[in-house]
Amino acid sequence: MISPIHTLLNRRLLAILVLGFASGLPFALTSSTLQAWFTEANVSLKAIGTLSLLGIPYTFKFLWAPLMDYYGFSQLGKRKAWILLTQFALVLALFVIAQMEPAKETTLIGILALLITFFSASQDISVNAYTTEVLHPEERGLGAAYTVFAYRVAVLISGGFALVMADYIGWKMTYYCMSALMLLSMLPTYFAPSVNEPAVPAQNLYQTTLQALADLWQRDRIILLLLFIMFYKFGDALALSLITNFLLHGLGFTLTEVGLAYKLVSFIAMIAGGFIGGLILMRWNIYRALLVFGIAQACSNLTFALLAYVGKHFLLMTVSVFIENFCSGLSTAALFAFMMSLCNRRFTASQFALLSAIASLGRVFLGPFAAFMVENVGWIQFFIWSFVLCFPGILFLTLLKNEVLCNEHATAE
Repeated sequence: MISPIHTLLNRRLLAILVLGFASGLPFALTSSTLQAWFTEANVSLKAIGTLSLLGIPYTFKFLWAPLMDYYGFSQLGKRKAWILLTQFALVLALFVIAQMEPAKETTLIGILALLITFFSASQDISVNAYTTEVLHPEERGLGAAYTVFAYRVAVLISGGFALVMADYIGWKMTYYCMSALMLLSMLPTYFAPSVNEPAVPAQNLYQTTLQALADLWQRDRIILLLLFIMFYKFGDALALSLITNFLLHGLGFTLTEVGLAYKLVSFIAMIAGGFIGGLILMRWNIYRALLVFGIAQACSNLTFALLAYVGKHFLLMTVSVFIENFCSGLSTAALFAFMMSLCNRRFTASQFALLSAIASLGRVFLGPFAAFMVENVGWIQFFIWSFVLCFPGILFLTLLKNEVLCNEHATAE
């Protein structure tokens, strides 16, 4: 009989834990941490503002994902080799950027930071493909939870702890340390379990891309399926799009209150939700999990409507943040597991990158729409509408019930 500890900490899941950390580490180093470094170096506000453009590779990574499906390395396996290659590139780039002076080499650092985000997005492509292929179907929910946990821990280290380090040892040594952490992550990557990778039959990269898209397009009711993926977390993303502004300016909480209650509680709640969601997915079918978690996610948005009605209330704010993020963690684990099940093992990198890009469309473009709603209907109605707008995704799911159950059955076989 397999022990529960062995189920939760087998080699496959431990590998996903390490790879999730490696994926999260570079993120803050080209966003909030780099912004802090530029600010300390008295770089112009205009230059600091352009740093937001560094996130573009994360949004458009699906464009070069077919490279990871077509080109392979026979010794280590396609997925592990690409992960190691991108990690090594990140080690070098972080080491080089640590030696630069923001005030004197602003443009050069910006270009190098863009390369870092490109390598980081490429690592994400390969890690997601590896995760999809190495995990057993019943482990995918836990795998998603482990990835989110490790990713967020890495962001805390490179985005929060790195600032403390810089205050004591300077920015150069801080970036050297981050480069060293990335170097250390290559060791467990090398020893991670291998996966059986079916050959891609295409004769060239162009054909690989077309075959990956054609294979996905052949899914039953594909338009409805893509609409479901796009709208499943739409209401959740809408509710969270202006949450910091709501807590600070809408209700008048202090930075300390928001930092302690929102940032810390949301981190704990999201991890707990993802982990419990992963455990439940080992017992439930994916349709039931998506439906129940989706409804819970919708209802959790109403806690913010209640908070907006009551006004500034620290305990209610903490409870609301915990419930919303816990339910969001549940639904995220289910959605990631479902997207993994949709991927053809020959085109995992291409298809998962495309599906995850579609799933994130709401988060990218909701800001202006959310601001317009708040200005016209107020915070209470805004959060009620975020509850209502969760249900198109749930409706699409109910229409896809047979396809979801059949896909899960085919994957399990």
